[in-house]
Amino acid sequence: MPGRTQNFGANDWVARSRAAVWHPCTQMKQLEAVPPLAIARGEGPWLIDTDGRRYFDAISSWWVNLFGHCNPRINAAITDQLGKIEHVMLAGATHAPVVELSERLGKLTGLGHAFYGSDGASATEIALKMSAHFWRNAGQAEKNGFISLQNGYHGETVGALSVTDIPLFKDTYAPLLRHSVQVPTPDARLAEPGETAEAFALRCADALEAHLAEHAATTAAFIVEPLVQGAAGMAMYHPVYLTRARELCDQYQVHLIADEIAVGFGRTGTLFACEQAGIKPDFICLSKGITGGYLPLSAVLTTDAGYAMFYGDATARGFLHSHSYTGNPLACRAALAVLDIFESDAVIAANRSKSIEFTRLLAEVAAHPRARHFRHRGMIWAFDVADATPGFATRFHLQALAQGVFIRPIGHTVYVMPPYVSTADEMAMLAAAILLALSA
Repeated sequence: MPGRTQNFGANDWVARSRAAVWHPCTQMKQLEAVPPLAIARGEGPWLIDTDGRRYFDAISSWWVNLFGHCNPRINAAITDQLGKIEHVMLAGATHAPVVELSERLGKLTGLGHAFYGSDGASATEIALKMSAHFWRNAGQAEKNGFISLQNGYHGETVGALSVTDIPLFKDTYAPLLRHSVQVPTPDARLAEPGETAEAFALRCADALEAHLAEHAATTAAFIVEPLVQGAAGMAMYHPVYLTRARELCDQYQVHLIADEIAVGFGRTGTLFACEQAGIKPDFICLSKGITGGYLPLSAVLTTDAGYAMFYGDATARGFLHSHSYTGNPLACRAALAVLDIFESDAVIAANRSKSIEFTRLLAEVAAHPRARHFRHRGMIWAFDVADATPGFATRFHLQALAQGVFIRPIGHTVYVMPPYVSTADEMAMLAAAILLALSA
Protein backbone atom coordinates (compact mmCIF):
# COMPACT_ATOMS: atom_id res chain seq x y z
CA MET A 1 0.00 0.00 0.00
CA PRO A 2 1.37 3.48 -0.82
CA GLY A 3 3.00 5.22 2.11
CA ARG A 4 4.33 8.64 2.88
CA THR A 5 7.95 7.49 2.79
CA GLN A 6 7.79 6.38 -0.83
CA ASN A 7 9.65 8.42 -3.40
CA PHE A 8 7.99 9.30 -6.69
CA GLY A 9 9.00 11.34 -9.68
CA ALA A 10 8.10 15.01 -9.45
CA ASN A 11 5.44 14.66 -12.15
CA ASP A 12 4.05 11.26 -11.12
CA TRP A 13 0.81 12.86 -10.03
CA VAL A 14 -1.25 9.67 -9.95
CA ALA A 15 1.17 7.82 -7.64
CA ARG A 16 1.61 10.89 -5.46
CA SER A 17 -2.16 11.35 -5.27
CA ARG A 18 -2.68 7.75 -4.17
CA ALA A 19 0.00 8.21 -1.52
CA ALA A 20 -1.24 11.50 -0.11
CA VAL A 21 -4.84 12.24 -1.14
CA TRP A 22 -7.94 10.50 0.24
CA HIS A 23 -10.30 10.71 -2.74
CA PRO A 24 -14.04 11.23 -2.16
CA CYS A 25 -16.63 8.53 -2.64
CA THR A 26 -13.82 6.10 -3.48
CA GLN A 27 -12.54 2.76 -2.25
CA MET A 28 -8.89 3.76 -2.41
CA LYS A 29 -7.66 0.25 -3.17
CA GLN A 30 -9.57 0.38 -6.46
CA LEU A 31 -7.30 3.19 -7.62
CA GLU A 32 -4.59 0.57 -8.08
CA ALA A 33 -6.59 -0.90 -10.98
CA VAL A 34 -8.43 2.24 -12.07
CA PRO A 35 -6.11 5.20 -11.49
CA PRO A 36 -7.53 8.72 -11.47
CA LEU A 37 -6.94 11.03 -14.40
CA ALA A 38 -4.15 13.51 -13.77
CA ILE A 39 -5.71 16.70 -15.11
CA ALA A 40 -3.44 19.58 -16.06
CA ARG A 41 -5.93 22.06 -17.49
CA GLY A 42 -9.32 22.54 -19.09
CA GLU A 43 -10.79 24.25 -22.14
CA GLY A 44 -14.53 24.71 -22.49
CA PRO A 45 -16.16 21.30 -22.01
CA TRP A 46 -12.81 19.50 -22.25
CA LEU A 47 -10.44 18.16 -19.61
CA ILE A 48 -6.78 17.79 -20.64
CA ASP A 49 -4.47 15.44 -18.78
CA THR A 50 -0.76 15.79 -18.08
CA ASP A 51 0.05 13.90 -21.28
CA GLY A 52 -2.09 16.22 -23.39
CA ARG A 53 -4.97 13.79 -23.92
CA ARG A 54 -8.39 15.40 -24.09
CA TYR A 55 -11.58 14.11 -22.45
CA PHE A 56 -15.07 15.49 -22.94
CA ASP A 57 -16.45 16.39 -19.50
CA ALA A 58 -19.82 14.69 -20.00
CA ILE A 59 -20.91 15.11 -16.36
CA SER A 60 -19.68 18.67 -15.80
CA SER A 61 -17.17 17.67 -13.13
CA TRP A 62 -19.82 16.35 -10.73
CA TRP A 63 -22.57 18.58 -12.13
CA VAL A 64 -20.95 21.91 -11.26
CA ASN A 65 -19.57 23.29 -14.52
CA LEU A 66 -22.00 25.35 -16.57
CA PHE A 67 -20.01 27.46 -19.01
CA GLY A 68 -16.85 25.48 -19.54
CA HIS A 69 -13.47 25.29 -17.91
CA CYS A 70 -11.36 28.46 -17.85
CA ASN A 71 -14.26 30.63 -18.93
CA PRO A 72 -12.77 34.04 -19.70
CA ARG A 73 -15.65 36.04 -18.20
CA ILE A 74 -15.63 34.18 -14.91
CA ASN A 75 -11.83 34.29 -14.87
CA ALA A 76 -11.93 38.06 -15.31
CA ALA A 77 -14.43 38.55 -12.49
CA ILE A 78 -12.35 36.54 -10.02
CA THR A 79 -9.14 38.26 -11.12
CA ASP A 80 -10.73 41.66 -10.61
CA GLN A 81 -11.93 40.69 -7.13
CA LEU A 82 -8.46 39.42 -6.18
CA GLY A 83 -7.21 42.98 -6.40
CA LYS A 84 -9.86 44.20 -3.93
CA ILE A 85 -10.55 41.76 -1.09
CA GLU A 86 -10.19 37.98 -1.11
CA HIS A 87 -12.13 37.30 2.10
CA VAL A 88 -13.57 38.98 5.16
CA MET A 89 -15.70 37.36 7.83
CA LEU A 90 -19.39 38.02 7.31
CA ALA A 91 -20.14 38.30 11.04
CA GLY A 92 -19.75 42.00 11.73
CA ALA A 93 -18.78 42.93 8.16
CA THR A 94 -20.24 42.89 4.66
CA HIS A 95 -19.05 43.54 1.11
CA ALA A 96 -20.43 44.42 -2.30
CA PRO A 97 -20.29 40.97 -3.96
CA VAL A 98 -22.33 39.24 -1.24
CA VAL A 99 -24.89 42.04 -1.13
CA GLU A 100 -25.29 42.13 -4.91
CA LEU A 101 -25.50 38.34 -5.18
CA SER A 102 -28.09 38.15 -2.42
CA GLU A 103 -30.20 40.83 -4.10
CA ARG A 104 -30.08 39.07 -7.44
CA LEU A 105 -30.81 35.62 -6.03
CA GLY A 106 -33.75 37.12 -4.14
CA LYS A 107 -35.23 38.52 -7.34
CA LEU A 108 -34.69 35.26 -9.22
CA THR A 109 -36.16 32.96 -6.56
CA GLY A 110 -38.83 35.23 -5.08
CA LEU A 111 -37.26 34.54 -1.69
CA GLY A 112 -34.84 36.60 0.37
CA HIS A 113 -32.09 37.00 2.97
CA ALA A 114 -29.56 34.57 1.54
CA PHE A 115 -27.53 32.61 4.09
CA TYR A 116 -24.27 31.19 2.74
CA GLY A 117 -22.27 27.99 3.19
CA SER A 118 -19.59 26.34 1.13
CA ASP A 119 -21.19 23.21 -0.34
CA GLY A 120 -24.49 21.46 -0.93
CA ALA A 121 -24.52 19.43 2.27
CA SER A 122 -23.94 22.63 4.23
CA ALA A 123 -26.97 24.16 2.53
CA THR A 124 -29.08 21.17 3.53
CA GLU A 125 -27.88 21.45 7.13
CA ILE A 126 -28.70 25.15 7.15
CA ALA A 127 -32.22 24.64 5.79
CA LEU A 128 -33.02 21.80 8.21
CA LYS A 129 -31.78 23.80 11.20
CA MET A 130 -33.63 26.92 10.05
CA SER A 131 -36.88 24.99 9.73
CA ALA A 132 -36.68 23.35 13.14
CA HIS A 133 -35.56 26.61 14.76
CA PHE A 134 -38.43 28.47 13.09
CA TRP A 135 -40.95 26.19 14.74
CA ARG A 136 -39.17 26.45 18.08
CA ASN A 137 -39.32 30.24 17.88
CA ALA A 138 -43.01 29.91 16.99
CA GLY A 139 -43.62 28.01 20.23
CA GLN A 140 -43.94 24.62 18.52
CA ALA A 141 -40.66 22.93 19.43
CA GLU A 142 -42.27 19.53 18.93
CA LYS A 143 -42.32 20.21 15.16
CA ASN A 144 -38.77 18.98 14.55
CA GLY A 145 -39.17 15.90 12.34
CA PHE A 146 -38.35 15.68 8.65
CA ILE A 147 -39.76 13.88 5.61
CA SER A 148 -37.90 13.11 2.40
CA LEU A 149 -38.42 10.94 -0.66
CA GLN A 150 -37.36 7.33 -0.98
CA ASN A 151 -34.01 7.17 -2.80
CA GLY A 152 -33.46 10.86 -2.13
CA TYR A 153 -30.00 12.37 -1.68
CA HIS A 154 -29.27 15.58 0.19
CA GLY A 155 -25.62 15.32 1.20
CA GLU A 156 -23.35 13.31 3.45
CA THR A 157 -22.82 15.38 6.57
CA VAL A 158 -24.70 13.97 9.57
CA GLY A 159 -27.82 16.11 9.30
CA ALA A 160 -28.01 15.89 5.52
CA LEU A 161 -27.41 12.15 5.62
CA SER A 162 -30.31 11.79 8.04
CA VAL A 163 -32.72 12.81 5.26
CA THR A 164 -30.84 10.91 2.55
CA ASP A 165 -32.09 7.48 1.53
CA ILE A 166 -29.12 5.87 -0.24
CA PRO A 167 -28.08 2.82 1.82
CA LEU A 168 -24.51 2.76 0.46
CA PHE A 169 -23.89 6.16 1.98
CA LYS A 170 -26.19 5.92 4.98
CA ASP A 171 -26.07 2.47 6.56
CA THR A 172 -22.55 2.66 8.00
CA TYR A 173 -23.37 5.86 9.86
CA ALA A 174 -26.88 4.91 10.97
CA PRO A 175 -26.03 5.12 14.71
CA LEU A 176 -25.04 8.77 14.25
CA LEU A 177 -28.15 9.85 12.38
CA ARG A 178 -31.44 11.35 13.41
CA HIS A 179 -34.54 9.43 12.41
CA SER A 180 -36.48 10.75 9.43
CA VAL A 181 -39.37 9.43 7.36
CA GLN A 182 -39.27 8.58 3.67
CA VAL A 183 -42.39 8.66 1.54
CA PRO A 184 -42.78 6.96 -1.88
CA THR A 185 -40.79 8.47 -4.71
CA PRO A 186 -42.74 9.61 -7.78
CA ASP A 187 -39.90 8.25 -10.00
CA ALA A 188 -41.78 7.62 -13.26
CA ARG A 189 -39.89 4.36 -13.84
CA LEU A 190 -41.90 2.84 -10.99
CA ALA A 191 -45.34 3.53 -12.46
CA GLU A 192 -47.63 0.61 -13.15
CA PRO A 193 -48.00 -0.53 -16.78
CA GLY A 194 -50.29 1.93 -18.52
CA GLU A 195 -50.12 4.45 -15.67
CA THR A 196 -49.00 7.91 -16.72
CA ALA A 197 -46.19 9.73 -14.96
CA GLU A 198 -48.73 12.33 -13.82
CA ALA A 199 -51.13 9.78 -12.39
CA PHE A 200 -48.30 7.99 -10.60
CA ALA A 201 -47.00 11.26 -9.17
CA LEU A 202 -50.43 12.07 -7.78
CA ARG A 203 -50.71 8.58 -6.29
CA CYS A 204 -47.38 9.10 -4.53
CA ALA A 205 -48.58 12.49 -3.30
CA ASP A 206 -51.51 10.68 -1.66
CA ALA A 207 -48.96 8.83 0.49
CA LEU A 208 -47.40 12.15 1.50
CA GLU A 209 -50.84 13.44 2.45
CA ALA A 210 -51.58 10.36 4.51
CA HIS A 211 -48.36 10.83 6.48
CA LEU A 212 -48.92 14.54 7.03
CA ALA A 213 -52.49 13.98 8.15
CA GLU A 214 -51.19 11.87 11.02
CA HIS A 215 -47.82 13.48 11.80
CA ALA A 216 -47.98 17.17 10.85
CA ALA A 217 -47.87 18.22 14.52
CA THR A 218 -44.35 16.78 14.84
CA THR A 219 -43.09 17.53 11.32
CA ALA A 220 -40.96 20.57 10.56
CA ALA A 221 -40.37 20.15 6.83
CA PHE A 222 -40.53 18.03 3.71
CA ILE A 223 -37.26 18.19 1.74
CA VAL A 224 -37.26 17.19 -1.92
CA GLU A 225 -35.05 17.25 -5.01
CA PRO A 226 -37.36 18.93 -7.53
CA LEU A 227 -38.06 16.95 -10.72
CA VAL A 228 -34.82 14.90 -10.76
CA GLN A 229 -33.37 12.72 -8.00
CA GLY A 230 -29.71 12.66 -8.94
CA ALA A 231 -28.07 9.93 -6.86
CA ALA A 232 -31.12 7.71 -7.41
CA GLY A 233 -29.94 7.34 -11.00
CA MET A 234 -31.41 10.54 -12.43
CA ALA A 235 -34.92 9.52 -11.40
CA MET A 236 -37.32 11.94 -13.11
CA TYR A 237 -40.90 12.68 -12.18
CA HIS A 238 -43.88 14.81 -13.18
CA PRO A 239 -44.04 18.43 -11.89
CA VAL A 240 -47.56 17.86 -10.54
CA TYR A 241 -45.97 16.12 -7.55
CA LEU A 242 -44.34 19.39 -6.50
CA THR A 243 -47.56 21.30 -7.07
CA ARG A 244 -49.44 18.90 -4.84
CA ALA A 245 -46.65 18.83 -2.23
CA ARG A 246 -46.84 22.62 -1.99
CA GLU A 247 -50.60 22.44 -1.42
CA LEU A 248 -50.20 19.76 1.24
CA CYS A 249 -47.41 21.56 3.07
CA ASP A 250 -49.58 24.67 3.18
CA GLN A 251 -52.60 22.69 4.37
CA TYR A 252 -50.73 20.95 7.17
CA GLN A 253 -48.39 23.83 8.09
CA VAL A 254 -45.15 22.08 7.19
CA HIS A 255 -42.21 23.73 5.43
CA LEU A 256 -41.28 22.74 1.89
CA ILE A 257 -37.51 22.69 1.31
CA ALA A 258 -36.46 22.59 -2.33
CA ASP A 259 -33.02 21.03 -2.71
CA GLU A 260 -32.04 22.62 -6.01
CA ILE A 261 -28.34 22.00 -5.39
CA ALA A 262 -27.97 19.77 -8.45
CA VAL A 263 -30.98 20.82 -10.54
CA GLY A 264 -30.79 24.59 -10.17
CA PHE A 265 -29.30 27.08 -12.60
CA GLY A 266 -30.86 25.70 -15.75
CA ARG A 267 -30.21 21.98 -15.53
CA THR A 268 -33.87 20.99 -15.91
CA GLY A 269 -34.75 23.55 -18.59
CA THR A 270 -35.79 26.44 -16.33
CA LEU A 271 -33.51 28.46 -14.09
CA PHE A 272 -34.95 26.62 -11.08
CA ALA A 273 -36.81 23.33 -11.34
CA CYS A 274 -39.64 24.52 -9.07
CA GLU A 275 -40.69 26.96 -11.78
CA GLN A 276 -42.04 24.05 -13.83
CA ALA A 277 -44.53 23.29 -11.07
CA GLY A 278 -45.46 26.93 -10.55
CA ILE A 279 -44.50 26.86 -6.89
CA LYS A 280 -42.31 28.73 -4.44
CA PRO A 281 -40.73 26.73 -1.59
CA ASP A 282 -40.26 27.96 1.96
CA PHE A 283 -36.53 27.33 1.66
CA ILE A 284 -34.39 26.82 -1.42
CA CYS A 285 -30.92 25.24 -1.29
CA LEU A 286 -28.46 26.25 -4.01
CA SER A 287 -24.89 25.19 -4.79
CA LYS A 288 -22.95 23.33 -7.52
CA GLY A 289 -23.58 25.47 -10.63
CA ILE A 290 -23.93 28.68 -8.64
CA THR A 291 -20.27 29.59 -9.33
CA GLY A 292 -20.05 27.84 -12.67
CA GLY A 293 -17.85 25.15 -11.16
CA TYR A 294 -15.18 27.58 -9.97
CA LEU A 295 -15.33 27.98 -6.21
CA PRO A 296 -17.17 26.33 -3.28
CA LEU A 297 -20.35 28.22 -2.43
CA SER A 298 -23.88 27.40 -1.34
CA ALA A 299 -26.87 29.50 -0.36
CA VAL A 300 -30.20 29.04 1.38
CA LEU A 301 -32.96 31.59 0.83
CA THR A 302 -36.27 31.68 2.65
CA THR A 303 -39.51 33.64 2.77
CA ASP A 304 -39.86 36.98 4.51
CA ALA A 305 -42.07 35.26 7.09
CA GLY A 306 -39.37 32.68 7.69
CA TYR A 307 -36.75 35.35 8.23
CA ALA A 308 -39.03 37.40 10.48
CA MET A 309 -39.43 34.49 12.91
CA PHE A 310 -35.74 34.87 13.87
CA TYR A 311 -35.79 38.66 14.20
CA GLY A 312 -35.85 40.04 17.74
CA ASP A 313 -33.89 41.18 20.78
CA ALA A 314 -32.89 37.75 22.12
CA THR A 315 -29.61 36.43 20.75
CA ALA A 316 -30.81 32.84 21.07
CA ARG A 317 -33.75 33.65 18.79
CA GLY A 318 -31.32 34.43 15.95
CA PHE A 319 -29.94 31.80 13.59
CA LEU A 320 -26.64 30.99 15.30
CA HIS A 321 -24.91 29.09 12.52
CA SER A 322 -21.70 29.99 10.73
CA HIS A 323 -18.95 28.88 8.34
CA SER A 324 -15.52 30.52 8.22
CA TYR A 325 -15.81 31.27 4.51
CA THR A 326 -19.48 32.30 4.53
CA GLY A 327 -20.16 34.68 1.64
CA ASN A 328 -16.58 34.56 0.34
CA PRO A 329 -16.08 37.56 -2.02
CA LEU A 330 -14.24 35.56 -4.69
CA ALA A 331 -16.96 32.93 -4.82
CA CYS A 332 -19.67 35.60 -4.86
CA ARG A 333 -17.98 37.38 -7.78
CA ALA A 334 -17.84 34.09 -9.68
CA ALA A 335 -21.56 33.59 -9.01
CA LEU A 336 -22.34 37.11 -10.18
CA ALA A 337 -20.43 36.43 -13.39
CA VAL A 338 -22.48 33.26 -13.87
CA LEU A 339 -25.73 35.22 -13.49
CA ASP A 340 -24.41 37.82 -15.95
CA ILE A 341 -23.80 35.10 -18.53
CA PHE A 342 -27.29 33.68 -18.04
CA GLU A 343 -28.73 37.12 -18.66
CA SER A 344 -26.53 38.40 -21.48
CA ASP A 345 -26.45 35.14 -23.44
CA ALA A 346 -30.13 34.19 -22.97
CA VAL A 347 -28.86 30.81 -21.76
CA ILE A 348 -32.21 29.27 -20.82
CA ALA A 349 -33.66 29.89 -24.27
CA ALA A 350 -30.48 28.68 -25.96
CA ASN A 351 -30.51 25.53 -23.83
CA ARG A 352 -34.05 24.74 -24.90
CA SER A 353 -32.91 24.64 -28.50
CA LYS A 354 -29.82 22.62 -27.62
CA SER A 355 -31.92 20.21 -25.61
CA ILE A 356 -34.03 19.35 -28.63
CA GLU A 357 -31.01 18.95 -30.89
CA PHE A 358 -28.99 16.94 -28.38
CA THR A 359 -31.93 14.61 -27.76
CA ARG A 360 -32.08 13.96 -31.50
CA LEU A 361 -28.35 13.21 -31.53
CA LEU A 362 -28.87 10.67 -28.75
CA ALA A 363 -31.74 8.89 -30.53
CA GLU A 364 -29.59 5.92 -31.48
CA VAL A 365 -28.52 5.56 -27.85
CA ALA A 366 -32.16 5.65 -26.76
CA ALA A 367 -32.96 2.89 -29.26
CA HIS A 368 -30.04 0.68 -28.25
CA PRO A 369 -31.22 -2.80 -27.20
CA ARG A 370 -29.42 -2.51 -23.84
CA ALA A 371 -31.01 0.86 -23.00
CA ARG A 372 -34.11 1.05 -20.84
CA HIS A 373 -36.14 4.04 -19.64
CA PHE A 374 -34.31 6.60 -21.75
CA ARG A 375 -35.33 9.89 -20.19
CA HIS A 376 -34.54 13.52 -20.54
CA ARG A 377 -35.29 16.80 -18.82
CA GLY A 378 -33.64 20.02 -19.86
CA MET A 379 -29.90 19.45 -20.09
CA ILE A 380 -29.95 16.04 -18.39
CA TRP A 381 -30.20 12.72 -20.22
CA ALA A 382 -30.17 9.24 -18.70
CA PHE A 383 -30.95 5.60 -19.39
CA ASP A 384 -30.65 2.31 -17.52
CA VAL A 385 -28.67 -0.65 -18.82
CA ALA A 386 -30.90 -3.69 -18.64
CA ASP A 387 -28.23 -6.40 -18.44
CA ALA A 388 -25.67 -4.56 -16.31
CA THR A 389 -23.59 -6.95 -14.20
CA PRO A 390 -21.45 -6.14 -11.15
CA GLY A 391 -18.64 -3.79 -12.08
CA PHE A 392 -20.58 -2.30 -15.01
CA ALA A 393 -20.04 1.33 -13.97
CA THR A 394 -16.27 0.93 -13.80
CA ARG A 395 -16.06 -0.95 -17.09
CA PHE A 396 -18.23 1.61 -18.86
CA HIS A 397 -16.16 4.46 -17.40
CA LEU A 398 -12.92 2.93 -18.72
CA GLN A 399 -14.41 2.16 -22.12
CA ALA A 400 -15.62 5.75 -22.43
CA LEU A 401 -12.21 7.09 -21.40
CA ALA A 402 -10.69 5.16 -24.26
CA GLN A 403 -13.02 7.14 -26.54
CA GLY A 404 -12.02 10.47 -24.99
CA VAL A 405 -15.08 10.87 -22.75
CA PHE A 406 -15.13 11.35 -18.97
CA ILE A 407 -18.37 9.83 -17.70
CA ARG A 408 -19.22 7.92 -14.51
CA PRO A 409 -22.44 5.86 -14.42
CA ILE A 410 -24.46 5.63 -11.21
CA GLY A 411 -24.84 1.90 -10.76
CA HIS A 412 -26.57 0.65 -13.91
CA THR A 413 -27.66 4.16 -14.96
CA VAL A 414 -25.69 6.05 -17.59
CA TYR A 415 -26.33 9.77 -17.56
CA VAL A 416 -25.14 12.82 -19.47
CA MET A 417 -25.06 16.30 -17.95
CA PRO A 418 -22.63 18.32 -20.10
CA PRO A 419 -21.57 21.96 -19.77
CA TYR A 420 -23.96 24.32 -21.55
CA VAL A 421 -21.20 25.42 -23.95
CA SER A 422 -21.11 21.96 -25.55
CA THR A 423 -21.71 21.91 -29.29
CA ALA A 424 -23.72 19.59 -31.51
CA ASP A 425 -20.50 18.09 -32.90
CA GLU A 426 -19.30 17.34 -29.39
CA MET A 427 -22.61 15.75 -28.48
CA ALA A 428 -22.49 13.63 -31.62
CA MET A 429 -19.02 12.47 -30.57
CA LEU A 430 -20.36 11.71 -27.10
CA ALA A 431 -23.24 9.68 -28.53
CA ALA A 432 -20.81 7.65 -30.65
CA ALA A 433 -18.60 7.00 -27.62
CA ILE A 434 -21.58 5.82 -25.55
CA LEU A 435 -22.64 3.45 -28.33
CA LEU A 436 -19.16 1.98 -28.52
CA ALA A 437 -19.03 1.55 -24.75
CA LEU A 438 -22.42 -0.16 -24.78
CA SER A 439 -21.25 -2.51 -27.50
CA ALA A 440 -17.95 -3.42 -25.84
